Amino acid sequence: MVSLSPTLQTRLSTPLKIGSFEVKSRVLQSPLSGVTDMVFRRLVRRYAPDSMMYTEMVNATGLHYVKELPKIMEVDPNERPISIQLFDCRPDFLAEAAQMAVAEGADTVDINMGCPVNKITKNGGGSSLLREPETAEAIVRAVVKAVDVPVTVKTRIGWTDKEINILDFAKRMEDAGAEMITVHGRTRSQGYNGNAKWEWIGRVKEILSIPVIANGDIFSVEAAVRCLEQTGADGVMCSRGTLGYPFLVGEVDYFLKTGMELAPPTPVQRLECAREHLQALWEYKGDRGIRQSRKHMTWYAKNFPGAAELRGQLAVIETVEQGLYIIDQAIARLNNNDSFYELALAMN
Repeated sequence: MVSLSPTLQTRLSTPLKIGSFEVKSRVLQSPLSGVTDMVFRRLVRRYAPDSMMYTEMVNATGLHYVKELPKIMEVDPNERPISIQLFDCRPDFLAEAAQMAVAEGADTVDINMGCPVNKITKNGGGSSLLREPETAEAIVRAVVKAVDVPVTVKTRIGWTDKEINILDFAKRMEDAGAEMITVHGRTRSQGYNGNAKWEWIGRVKEILSIPVIANGDIFSVEAAVRCLEQTGADGVMCSRGTLGYPFLVGEVDYFLKTGMELAPPTPVQRLECAREHLQALWEYKGDRGIRQSRKHMTWYAKNFPGAAELRGQLAVIETVEQGLYIIDQAIARLNNNDSFYELALAMN
């Protein structure tokens, strides 16, 4: 049974203030490359209407050389609050990209200084900026000067366990003009392995006056509450816990606002959401959406009888009709309490 301490409930009962901008939720949906497109964000927002959403990260250098904005930067005018996340190591390119983001409708501009992927870090972006704090400062100053919306930063605690420099780095970001910082409690070398070191997030919170958002290992309402209690953070950002589970942000938000837990979706409800996700990706992106949907569909197919077999089939779908048929049959079997093994035999 998850419980919310009176101190925490009082602290989180007011809107989250990001500079001059207010958000009526302390739970945010993390930007996730290849995941948080407009289709996914709409599903998350259904259950978390007040939460801040983030686009996939956008390459500022790429924006400098294109005449048309990439699809990953597209936002629905009605999906507020929304932030567009940018990455690069060039202050001037990021300032230019930030202006494009605001023109597209961004309520805030977020700078990615935490991505651990080699193809990002080798070009000076993402978490490599932890090793170049002067460049990171210059980026924030340039972007703050270029736009009239709050500028925020998402980062990690350091490059390696021997290079944990988040305290100095976070203070530099605040001094440069960042209005909020999200800290993933892992180093770059950890990737997504091991446990997030929430204690470092708490130390960041102690020295900054801007909001500090905790990120890392938020897979449940219980984990979110423990993290907030331990760190004193101003909110939490859900990342991998939302893969195949766009209900999580809303579940955490509801608990923080009411002190009550929502009943989790049933396997059938999760597959109905997967079905809607698949159909929407097809309508939004065509064949490319079907290819992208395969990973999403396998994430939905977990923790119920026959899920492993279902994942195998959904991982290789070629058409929207094929995917919808497989999901519909799985839903029918679950509704009838039949084994998925019988379904698999019937389809072979």
